[in-house]
Amino acid sequence: MGSGAREHALAWRLAQSAGLTELHAAPGNPGIATLGRCHPVRPDDADGLLSLALTLNADLVVIGPEGPLVAGVADVLRQNGVTVFGPSSEAARIEGSKTFAKEILNAAGVPTAETLSVARAPCVVKADGLASGKGVFICRTPDDVDEALRAITAFGSDFVIEELLEGDEVSLFALCDGRRAVPLGAARDFKRIGEGDEGPNTGGMGAYSPVPELDDVEALVAQVHQPVVDELARRGTPFVGCLFAGLMLTPEPKVLEFNARFGDPETQVLMPRFEGDLLLALAAAAGGDLSGVQFGLGDEAAVTVVIAAPDYPERSDYAGAEISGIEAAEATGAIVFHGGTAVRDGTVVTNGGRILSVTATGTTVADARARAYNAVELVSFEGAKFRRDIAHA
Repeated sequence: MGSGAREHALAWRLAQSAGLTELHAAPGNPGIATLGRCHPVRPDDADGLLSLALTLNADLVVIGPEGPLVAGVADVLRQNGVTVFGPSSEAARIEGSKTFAKEILNAAGVPTAETLSVARAPCVVKADGLASGKGVFICRTPDDVDEALRAITAFGSDFVIEELLEGDEVSLFALCDGRRAVPLGAARDFKRIGEGDEGPNTGGMGAYSPVPELDDVEALVAQVHQPVVDELARRGTPFVGCLFAGLMLTPEPKVLEFNARFGDPETQVLMPRFEGDLLLALAAAAGGDLSGVQFGLGDEAAVTVVIAAPDYPERSDYAGAEISGIEAAEATGAIVFHGGTAVRDGTVVTNGGRILSVTATGTTVADARARAYNAVELVSFEGAKFRRDIAHA
């Protein structure tokens, strides 16, 4: 379920699983259409998705975006006998409500940023609900605070104020079966639109993996993810799916946020490095028992660069511009994941904000970065823009 580059990356890896018989996507995108069959059903159409899953006799449904999870699409499917990789609406509140996430973190004893009662610089202002990665405002000056409080109204009335933590951020992922959190791996993404981390937040302009300064992923998952999985299970809302922690690597790592699904663009660098059978792992998690399933990330590095629309992130509806060079980019060995594309008269055109994620692997991050940018330069459409400093040392 889903139509972005994250879903394309997941479909790409699932298509390599020996146990796969058919791959379907709702609604999918032109990239996914080369791997399986796409159906014109929206991810938030629970009844339509249930009908599709039952018609296809689907063995497993993998939910990509956060919106349907928070809205309870997984619940509707499960209540009707469909096996789902993705948390219930109650468990997905770990992403859907910053206030709820704080409550869970405090109850689980997981270090996190301190909540403040007053917005006074320096601080961070966050929309309480879903905001597609754009609802976080870093405030270092009183003017920043004023601007954040004005902007936050676009996401609804509720917001959270936190202390401003300084350090390097990292995205840490674990697959969860309701009882255990099994480490998947880490990546670092680049949230702001401009080079040097300038400008407004986006859904993500690129990423790389591995993260060299994160040397013990297993210990960190045991410290951060497992207590949260335990707390949600204790409350009768077990978490089944991908639990994604955004961490600040202060002397004691602290949680900035939790997400209830795979990250975008992090998935685009994790899937090329994934070792094991992804279908087997997701099915085992959905079935409630990940014990004995072997998976992890290989030694190669990966870098992805997002090519965005000219007015992104202010607008995410850039449609109809012809895209050229995808085949040439892929001929270099890179993988081009479709994020906001469509097909018109047999030609791939833009249809969104983050149009493509161009991913390359290499023996080192620097090597993968060079290969990724080499491929990016071959892709073009009117107004295309991308950051030139992704994974820059």
